[in-house]
Amino acid sequence: MAMSSSKTIRRLEVVSPVPADIDIANSVEPLPISDIAQALNLGPKHYDLYGKYKAKVLLSVLDELEGAEDGYYVVVGGITPTPLGEGKSTTTVGLCQALGAFLDKKVFTCLRQPSQGPTFGIKGGAAGGGYSQVIPMDEFNLHLTGDIHAITAANNLLAAAIDTRIFHEASQSDKALFNRLCPPNKEGKRTFADIMHRRLKKLGIAKTNPDELTPEEIKRFARLDIDPESITWRRVMDVNDRFLRKITVGQGPEEKGMVRETGFDISVASEIMAVLALTTSLADMRERLGRMVIGNSKAGEPITADDLGLGGALTVLMKDAINPTLMQTLEGTPVLVHAGPFANIAHGNSSIVADKIALKLVGKSGFVVTEAGFGADIGTEKFMNIKCRYSGLVPQCAVIVATIRALKMHGGGPEVAAGKPLDHAYLAENVTLVEAGCVNLARHIANTKAYGVNVVVAINKFASDTEAEMSVVRTAALAAGAFDAVVCTHHAHGGKGAVDLGIAVQRACESVTQLLRFLYPLEFSIKEKIEAIAKSYGASGVEYSEQAEKQIEMYSRQGFSGLPICMAKTQYSFSHIPSQKGAPTGFVLPIRDVRASIGAGFIYPLVGTMSTMPGLPTRPCFFDIDIDIATGKVLGLS
Repeated sequence: MAMSSSKTIRRLEVVSPVPADIDIANSVEPLPISDIAQALNLGPKHYDLYGKYKAKVLLSVLDELEGAEDGYYVVVGGITPTPLGEGKSTTTVGLCQALGAFLDKKVFTCLRQPSQGPTFGIKGGAAGGGYSQVIPMDEFNLHLTGDIHAITAANNLLAAAIDTRIFHEASQSDKALFNRLCPPNKEGKRTFADIMHRRLKKLGIAKTNPDELTPEEIKRFARLDIDPESITWRRVMDVNDRFLRKITVGQGPEEKGMVRETGFDISVASEIMAVLALTTSLADMRERLGRMVIGNSKAGEPITADDLGLGGALTVLMKDAINPTLMQTLEGTPVLVHAGPFANIAHGNSSIVADKIALKLVGKSGFVVTEAGFGADIGTEKFMNIKCRYSGLVPQCAVIVATIRALKMHGGGPEVAAGKPLDHAYLAENVTLVEAGCVNLARHIANTKAYGVNVVVAINKFASDTEAEMSVVRTAALAAGAFDAVVCTHHAHGGKGAVDLGIAVQRACESVTQLLRFLYPLEFSIKEKIEAIAKSYGASGVEYSEQAEKQIEMYSRQGFSGLPICMAKTQYSFSHIPSQKGAPTGFVLPIRDVRASIGAGFIYPLVGTMSTMPGLPTRPCFFDIDIDIATGKVLGLS
């Protein structure tokens, strides 16, 4: 099932100045997704159509291609960004358009699915931009194929099960609980549901007949005895709603005064989203969902979704979401969109299964380009140390996206804020500021090179950038050890504007000589792993709060210390202080708390305060979003 030479490539007619993203997207008629699939040698048995322009690629494709060689694997990260973003998604798409439409390479783009919260909030969508986009843009940024809705449903089913179990345990004896959990059938015979055998095994109870359990075993089996204070599982919705950050549940008269404080996260911050991104198969997803820990018993033992009897039902809700969604770029190259975990609380990368499918479909000498969220200190670090550990995949090249704007900020330029006009310093030539800011780029290059990959710097050119400024960046990048540094204009010109980047990436992949090296071994203690990552930020040490010490001790005692670390830290600085630009050193990194996503498979220390439910600004993006009632086309998406 080798990927054929694509008959789906289209040439763009670019306009200057560059129109609004949605206008460009609406000006190009997408090809039927069956045409994109056919060019990949995928037949109707390999995918399920979701309308004319989207399809779910089935995991059975991986089984058919098991013996096929993988293509080259490229990750796109960035320097520490401004709040405006530096164009990682746009560069990822532009690079793939260059490789596929201009350099005649077999290529796949793998991206995360955007959350509707930012789409209607302050950030806008995440389909790329200008002439380097995924289309249909409106479908990409809105419901897509319903994966986020499935995660929302599964997450909230588990939340409902937790409070309900506490409620029933509070009002029933051990025997009554057991009788309801294992009711007799019509013949009067009791049986355990299949999922209950998982809890029995965990408790060391070898019996398979409910009637043989002793009163002590009945109590241990039936009574989870969840400590409400320990519950970490919150409800979710895919909307920015600051007023749901803290809520009180159980105020109805039927709940008998069982009131507790909890809150909502945005859906993409759910651990179920991180599970989807890190799973390798349906069987693996079933195990990960079942072992998600929602809190502890009053005796301090972890309580899992399987203890609540829910792992199977969660998997059923997620059974279609596990299949990645096939889409296309403006120039007709194929895209797999899958998963969208938070890049600070979670690991901020699209799914392992999408990357694996894409690597087999492009085959030897083809390219799969995937994006890692935020700066390389967060997204690329987690790509290497978490995603690649679970996938077993080895990247050959890492792209670091840089802009003159961000480098000027790191060189001491004025504050950059979303929604405010850029200071004149960012619109006029200032080589000195750029030069000073290159310390940030240099540290990202050194950190990324240490994984054993070749690093290519993509200088994402804006209209006000000058030749002298870009020359400084290229010189600094090469001096810091980059394989190459290339100026790109893909936002304005599509794939044609990233041809040089495509050539550099190809050369970097072909000449890599080392295998992937992780930042730390899993055998390290939780603290040793945290400190290894902190050192890469430039920290001189780590300071743990009393709460963090307590959690580290508990997770170590519960047997979770062998998991990788997923640092939850600001994306706006190497340090924990967003205003510290450039490449700060000598700071002590404070760990406020330590939490765990056991199903997804990582421990996440909190560096400062992380919001898992964004709020809406005074003027959200939704003011601009409407529909053309004559044509049905979406207007105003950005």
